Amino acid sequence: MKNIAVIGSGTMGNGIAHVFAQYNCRVSLIDIRQDLLDQAVITISKNLDRQVGKEFITAEDKVNILSRITTFTDLETGVKEADLVVEAATENLEVKLDLFRKIDQFSPQSAILASNTSSISITRIAAVTKRPSQVVGMHFMNPVPVMKLVEVIRGYATSDEVTQQIMQLATKLSKEPVEVNDYPGFVANRILMPMINEAIFSLFEGVAGVHEIDTVMKLGMAHPMGPLQLADFIGLDVCLSILRVLHDGFGNPKYAPCPLLVNMVEAGVKGMKTGEGFYTYSKGSKDLIVSSRFAK
Repeated sequence: MKNIAVIGSGTMGNGIAHVFAQYNCRVSLIDIRQDLLDQAVITISKNLDRQVGKEFITAEDKVNILSRITTFTDLETGVKEADLVVEAATENLEVKLDLFRKIDQFSPQSAILASNTSSISITRIAAVTKRPSQVVGMHFMNPVPVMKLVEVIRGYATSDEVTQQIMQLATKLSKEPVEVNDYPGFVANRILMPMINEAIFSLFEGVAGVHEIDTVMKLGMAHPMGPLQLADFIGLDVCLSILRVLHDGFGNPKYAPCPLLVNMVEAGVKGMKTGEGFYTYSKGSKDLIVSSRFAK
């Protein structure tokens, strides 16, 4: 699989495009606006500069990697020659279903269709296509160029052959693929999100403050990042979406999102990407400052 189409040029999409291009694939990066695509290429270039600085790649490698990425605002043109399409759009079921109907129509019949979804059912996505055996989950971790794990999710109809192809491909990208079955949240987020939610409840109920909760988990449980900081990094809106998928999928009240998380997202407070979550973020600063909303 040498021709890869990546749909969505945000944090995950540009990271996925970066990695495929770094491993000699031709990448079509697709989004609805050219300015979003231009910003994605700038981000990829900056991340490649970091790799050059650390001597992971050469300056010549950087030029070659960028030359393998072509941007498109037209979905049909972007996927028409793809061997593999990786969807990395927003974590919204209806958006994904609409995209997969179109991808199924426009991409070659032999193409494998993958979703980078962090929680939405691959079986449900596959059901809107005419090739459910060729639909699979390929859940990369953020930041994609750095993190080794790829969850490979088998939908109800995903074939053994397609699963193995994606496992092998992930290995060629120097990733560690783990095969999991299609249940809400898969493995990573089924375990991670309840922990983050419980940390938010601990704050909401006054058990401890933001800094204290994160310090306990970093020093006591050897987590590199506390759960509240991690929630900010992931995006509070993304955390809320995943928790709702878990809650709806299992019908178990233990997955109900904390009211504080719901209120923050409804107020437009979404973590690092909006400059404020449980912490505040300013450009160029690496200091971790608790949001004034939660400061003692």
